[in-house]
Amino acid sequence: MISYLINFAPTNIAMNPSIDRLKDAIEPSRVSLLQHPVYHQIQTLEALQKFAEVHVFAVWDFMSLLKSLQQKLTCVQTPWVPVGSANTRYLINEIVLGEESDVDEFDNRISHFELYQQAMRQMGASTNAIVGLLQALQSGTSIEAAIKQLDCPASIKDFLNFTFKIVSHAPAHVQAAVFTFGREDLIPDMFTRLLEKLVAESPEKVSIFKYYIERHIEVDGGHHSHLALEMVAELCGDDEVKWKEAEHASIEALQIRAKLWDAVTA
Repeated sequence: MISYLINFAPTNIAMNPSIDRLKDAIEPSRVSLLQHPVYHQIQTLEALQKFAEVHVFAVWDFMSLLKSLQQKLTCVQTPWVPVGSANTRYLINEIVLGEESDVDEFDNRISHFELYQQAMRQMGASTNAIVGLLQALQSGTSIEAAIKQLDCPASIKDFLNFTFKIVSHAPAHVQAAVFTFGREDLIPDMFTRLLEKLVAESPEKVSIFKYYIERHIEVDGGHHSHLALEMVAELCGDDEVKWKEAEHASIEALQIRAKLWDAVTA
């Protein structure tokens, strides 16, 4: 059985036929991603390390997509002026709050990305590539150049280039769809069972990663996914062109994520 992090039936949009049509259109790509062989390969700590060294890029650029949405849908400069609808501002700001300043297992404030880095260090996975990317950006290197100089498989670069193409050129409704349907991690039950096995074998190595996954399912798969669905519905409204654009971008995002998993299996 496959468990979805995204519950597709938040109360206030449960009867939205456009959401239903979008879900139906992307379902084959979602199922294919959930059945990717990468999940079966994570049987050892070493395999989990390799997975994390690739997956961390998805955790990081998820944050970049989120902040791009916040910039489009709210006012993040001075002097302040109201932007868009107050409801949309609430939806994106509420998600940002949780992603940027959640809590670790000891109730210390931390972003999900920083928590993931902690998990990598605990398990012994290398953070050199992602840290190098951040350092390049902090020194003023453009995102395009920073991705190009990464020492990593081409599929990781393609994944990042897709995200920042969306960030740079896509309208808000497309960004919101990619964020909601193409970028929320989907965790099969089988993966969580394998993780329990690894925790039993090496609790001192995997406890933070286990907490990250559990927290991700609890927060992102519950409250945040409902907010994100409502955001997509509000931004697309009754515009069929926007819904079709959202559908196409979501499918492309799921397909590019599958190629990212190919980098792990390779």
